[in-house]
Amino acid sequence: SPQVQPFLPQWLAEPKRVQKRIRDNLCPIRDVPGIHPRLLKKLQMNGIESFFPVQAEVIPAILQSAANGYLMGRGGYRPKDICVSAPTGSGKTLSFVIPIVQVLLDRVVCHVRALVVLPTKELAQQVSKVFNVYTDGTGLKVALITGQKSFAKEQEMLVQKKVTGYCSLADIVVATPGRLTDHINQTPGFSLAQLRFLIVDEADRMIDDMHQNCLNQIVKAAFQGENDSGSHMLFQRTKPGPVTAASSCSPQIPLQKLLFSATLTQDPEKLQQLGLFQPRLFTSVYSEKNRDGTETEQDANNKYTLPEGLSQCYVPCDLNSKPLLLLYFMLTMKFTRVLCFTNSREASHRLFLLVQAFGGITVAEFSSRLPPNERRRTMKEFEQGKIQLLISTDATARGIDVKGVNYVINYDAPQFIRTYIHRVGRTARAGEAGVAFSLVLRIQERRFLRMLRDAGIQDIKKHPVKGNSLKPLVQQYEGALCKLEKTVK
Repeated sequence: SPQVQPFLPQWLAEPKRVQKRIRDNLCPIRDVPGIHPRLLKKLQMNGIESFFPVQAEVIPAILQSAANGYLMGRGGYRPKDICVSAPTGSGKTLSFVIPIVQVLLDRVVCHVRALVVLPTKELAQQVSKVFNVYTDGTGLKVALITGQKSFAKEQEMLVQKKVTGYCSLADIVVATPGRLTDHINQTPGFSLAQLRFLIVDEADRMIDDMHQNCLNQIVKAAFQGENDSGSHMLFQRTKPGPVTAASSCSPQIPLQKLLFSATLTQDPEKLQQLGLFQPRLFTSVYSEKNRDGTETEQDANNKYTLPEGLSQCYVPCDLNSKPLLLLYFMLTMKFTRVLCFTNSREASHRLFLLVQAFGGITVAEFSSRLPPNERRRTMKEFEQGKIQLLISTDATARGIDVKGVNYVINYDAPQFIRTYIHRVGRTARAGEAGVAFSLVLRIQERRFLRMLRDAGIQDIKKHPVKGNSLKPLVQQYEGALCKLEKTVK
């Protein structure tokens, strides 16, 4: 039967295309309309003479949507939400930093008017650095809230208690979800009632199950009409809806959402959860040049391309047999140059200690616990074949080009298809052959296979390993466990 294509809302089906070839399509900063002279000067001081295509499209779009400062436009006009899907390294950060700083330049009272939410501390730090460069000397205050300082210290950065009530110390807050939710719930006087911009960077990761709740809480906090100090707010906020005489009598601050991501989900249901208002999507087309110089767009249904030389297998197992399976592959099947993934730093470290205690395998761990020079050394030794098994977390391996990986073993089955694609793509690079094994718990099996099937990945084989093959390893394995208990204590 023919497959039913999901119906895409028009904004998803007909996005504004942005040039993908960054270098050939630079745009001098003075050619982008509407940027404040003060910011143009700042850009030049930072060595930026031209914008990337994404920046040249998105900056004017955000500025235009805020042509009335931070109030609602005439006739109750609300700015449209904006989604930007563009590869990493195409300049997404500046495309929201510049317009936001510009819109807030003439603010009089300090309130949290822009909030940027990012999945990791590193990303949050990166973004707040860029904001600091462009707010420097403007009087605008940026607060970074990622749990690197104590909760009390962060509270002091956000609000100040005065006789008249609380006042905000930050105009722009850059935060990770967990810490932000804590402040929304526990910091007296921390108010998002005046929030004008909500920026969700790396949006695909943020919409994944973990953080959806955080995004809901932000929106809820933004729409709390009465603020805690009890004084009635001059600016009312109503949820987006038809404009009525009642709703348009007091000046309103709209809440505009800006979503950015390298792999912005093509899944309208997921984006639907964010309650976007008449969104506009900017996306850079992935096009390939044909031999005759024309361009073709890749088929959008096969969202993910895997290396041609890759074979994929999965091993149904239970929790207790996972370490034994890894040892079996290394010692009985004599796998070499194996890159093994776990879902956390702790799991990586424990597994490393266990394999070490078992003996007979040259093993190393590769994680953000290690200083960069040590990581480089480990990588080199792995590439030279001195290390047979490298145990790693996703964070460290993202985007890393490791030479000569024969096998990728997913010790922990990945939760998201992107993670899977990323991991297995570490082998079979540049036309070589490679094998990916995923150890899948029986309770995960259906979800795991469905995740691959939905992504159009058909050719994964079931590769059961009989309990008998693991028996010879059990005694020595239990010895290793005992040894481990002692060292951990």
